[in-house]
Amino acid sequence: MADLPDKSSAFVDWYLAAVEAADLTDKRYPVKGMNVWTPYGLAARRLLDRVLVTEIEATGSVAVEFPLLIPETEFAKEAEHIKGFDREVFWVTRGGASPLDVPLALRPTSETAMYPIFALWVRSHRDLPLNVYQIVNVFRYDTKTTRPFVRVREIHFFEEHTCQADIAASDARVQSNLAAFRKMAEAFGLPYLAIRRPEWDKFPGAFYSIAFDAPVGGALTLQLGTVHAYRENFSRPYGIRFEAADGSQQYAQQTTFGLSERLLGAIVAVHGDEKGAALPTSVAPHEVVVVPITAAGAGATPLTVARAYADRLRAAGRRVLVDERDDRPGAKYFYWEARGVPLRLDVGRREAESGTATAVDRLGRRTTVTAAALEAEVAAALAEYDRALRGRADRAFAERFALARTLEELKDSATVRVLSWCGREECGHAIETAIGGGLLGTPEGPLPMELGPPGPCVASGETENVRWAVAARPI
Repeated sequence: MADLPDKSSAFVDWYLAAVEAADLTDKRYPVKGMNVWTPYGLAARRLLDRVLVTEIEATGSVAVEFPLLIPETEFAKEAEHIKGFDREVFWVTRGGASPLDVPLALRPTSETAMYPIFALWVRSHRDLPLNVYQIVNVFRYDTKTTRPFVRVREIHFFEEHTCQADIAASDARVQSNLAAFRKMAEAFGLPYLAIRRPEWDKFPGAFYSIAFDAPVGGALTLQLGTVHAYRENFSRPYGIRFEAADGSQQYAQQTTFGLSERLLGAIVAVHGDEKGAALPTSVAPHEVVVVPITAAGAGATPLTVARAYADRLRAAGRRVLVDERDDRPGAKYFYWEARGVPLRLDVGRREAESGTATAVDRLGRRTTVTAAALEAEVAAALAEYDRALRGRADRAFAERFALARTLEELKDSATVRVLSWCGREECGHAIETAIGGGLLGTPEGPLPMELGPPGPCVASGETENVRWAVAARPI
């Protein structure tokens, strides 16, 4: 296998090569930004979705599925929303040979598809809260350079939409989403910051937006997902109102929670290394690959034992593959390392005779497991691998932040920057110009570095209303 580009000095080139080496997607489909999910990539995506569904349903959300096409008449009801998406919308204007009376949008997100129906579902305070989610494809004509998973035009999208009775319930739902994402990210071993976006960068139609950002290389960050509080910005134009307990008519307070296949890209970007992808067990299509080493004189015994080990591990609920291809062991090792398989079990003549296997995890650590305690020892090895993978990611995360005290320090930055900001938009734009990227916003929780109170704003020198903020170059 050819060496990958250096991750630290050529992150984007490394990322593209790592995704290709892992065989997660095929970019050769003849519509740019609409890629093919390969069997391996699709298996990883389904496992990722399983985590999302488990955690969101634990909060009381239930699944729905809405149509793909949105009439322009409904899409246009929320003027600020369509203004934010008008350059990215795909439009269907004909049915067969006949022009459509009303053009139809391919959903870029589903507010304008769902909310006319929510207005029919929500009539009384007894109908609240309404917490529903769907996992569907959305379409955005992004004019920037496309990259697998992180910037595509057909997006595999998780979106929760809710209606709440009042602002307190709405803010509580946002906090519930933040907690759910913490559990999702923990399953994927992903460290991140929750950052409240500045006013000019919040979602169109949102009252406030909180995004999840992970540093992935140098000063580059990847937005993993977002939670939005809409207040009444959508419920008013779509007529989502209800009779309160006191008999008054009130508009619903709404929230959304959005995630996408970017999470799979983030897993590759954060955990991958010079060998390729490194997958946590939660999304690995094969948690264990068993490699029988059938060298001359070894006979059929290593293959027989390898198959028996695999059968036992499958019966214990593990995702296991026996690599029986006619290829050299070393080539198989490189192949599965590039695909990020958490654990490899090597079974040669010696292991077959002794009732053992040589276990090598994706981080290169070797140990011996025994046939007598195979299931328990493999479980322990996988758990320890996940802990070590997260530990490596946490260390890299902490190293990718640095303090900036002036605008000059932001120029040619090789790290994500933490800085003092007075909150004014003109200062925010000055910071963005200096770093050549974005002012991501103000962190919702602690930063990964020890800091006291913020000093003067790096742009204006103001000392009033300053807060810590984060600036980076979104990938």
